[in-house]
Amino acid sequence: MQTASVPGFIRTILIIVGIYYAFKILARIFMPYLLRKMVQKAERNFKQQAENFQQNTTQSSSQQATNSTTPKVKKQIGEYVDFEEIKE
Repeated sequence: MQTASVPGFIRTILIIVGIYYAFKILARIFMPYLLRKMVQKAERNFKQQAENFQQNTTQSSSQQATNSTTPKVKKQIGEYVDFEEIKE
């Protein structure tokens, strides 16, 4: 059976601290680049959605202009029931 040794424990702690600081340094280098890319992608998606929305609204407004001359058919969902309040 093996027992834990003090030099092995210190070595493990130093490896964990080294990985932590390496990640911290790499994050400072690469995070601005990654964030810039994410913002650019979100901006492209936003512009594309805005263009699609504008195209849809112009198409629907032109369709409304042509469809406004035709009467709209209303669906009859159910009977209208008039009610009276009962006083006691």
